[in-house]
Amino acid sequence: MTAVGIDAIEVWTGNLRLDLPGTFAPQKGEDPEKYTKGLGLNASSFPDSYEDIVTMAANAAHRLMDRKGLEPDDIGRIDVATESAFDNSKPVSTYVAGCLEQVFDGDFHHANKGERKFACIAGTQSLDDAYNWIRAGRNRGRAALVIATDTALYARDDPGEATQGAGAVAMLIDEDPALVELSPEQGYGSADETDFLKPNQQFPSVDGKRSVQVYLARMREALEDYESVAGDTHPDDFAFIPFHTPFPGMVRKAALLGYRHMTRDTAIEEELADEIGRQPRPEAFDDDEAYHDALRDYMDGLKGTDPYREWYAETIEPTLSIAREVGNWYTGSVHVARASALKSAFERGTDLAGETLLLGSYGSGAQAEIHAETVREGWEEELAQLNVDEQLDSRYELAWEEYEEIHDAHNHEMDVDIEELTTPEAEFVFDGWGRMGERKYRYVE
Repeated sequence: MTAVGIDAIEVWTGNLRLDLPGTFAPQKGEDPEKYTKGLGLNASSFPDSYEDIVTMAANAAHRLMDRKGLEPDDIGRIDVATESAFDNSKPVSTYVAGCLEQVFDGDFHHANKGERKFACIAGTQSLDDAYNWIRAGRNRGRAALVIATDTALYARDDPGEATQGAGAVAMLIDEDPALVELSPEQGYGSADETDFLKPNQQFPSVDGKRSVQVYLARMREALEDYESVAGDTHPDDFAFIPFHTPFPGMVRKAALLGYRHMTRDTAIEEELADEIGRQPRPEAFDDDEAYHDALRDYMDGLKGTDPYREWYAETIEPTLSIAREVGNWYTGSVHVARASALKSAFERGTDLAGETLLLGSYGSGAQAEIHAETVREGWEEELAQLNVDEQLDSRYELAWEEYEEIHDAHNHEMDVDIEELTTPEAEFVFDGWGRMGERKYRYVE
């Protein structure tokens, strides 16, 4: 069976940077370590006045297609995943295609275009759609372009404000991929939840404590479901485990839960028994409360053990380096985590070919998906093309007053017109409004 997976990837970050410990924390009267150590974030990536989900998506897709030597006829499908859409009818993918047609010969008139919505998991669902489309033989030899793009903004003074971010991840899905092959096995955990939602509003309503609980519960269900079709998992099976990363501090909780699950009834559990005991089993307790108390005590001990700390440092920590500098990208978050892990391995000169990643994706509302990805021979050539560090280093550093103004400019309920803080170059920009209230875009050389 021909391999299907991600052939190429591009990341496009917003052009502005908000320093959390240096600029945000003093204005909030907070200890900077609340952000750097608690949330695990150093900075947020923010869009300039001429940037939005379309410009970032189109810029990422343009760079990907240009360096791969692709033309519109090579693309049979464009799927955009976002929870920042501004039209309830016209999909963002049509705007993106219109942008790309400004710079490429030909058009995308024979490409299927769509928009996916299920909070942050929609990007992974779009990958699944593209995979199934190719597997079904409906692609006619063409590739799919999957783009996750969001402006993950919160209302001013909302507890989630520090986790903001903006950016896009473009992925080319094709046969015989150069980067990773997607596994046919998937696991799901899904339930009707009210942890994070946007009922006809720009900024989300969030139950923070509940959201963490639901995230962990759905991830556990998805892992159990994945194992039902792929077999038991073990910590040594995976080079990296990229999780959905609304902020790195949340991944610490998911990683600990996953490690406990994967080490149950293994030699690792037995090796740790002298130090922290064996994992509690529900049948050994008279009631659920006593069992869960014992489980919490076990996990508190587990996270301090050397085997867990070493595993976390090798398997989880490398997935977080980009997220620490850009914040939450909603649909792009888990795909940033994958890129971060592969980038780390590339920079260390690690030979990853044939190694396996376990991807843990999540969307509020709520659903998690677990699937495996096998790194392909020659993956280094693809990773060498990423210019994420260059983008991060070139961002404009926001002063507090500038942050307040640019946040207001992106608030749909406010009519604020401000001068751009950066000068666009070789990128798409928002160019005002059309006769029916549509957004217009142009390419700046």
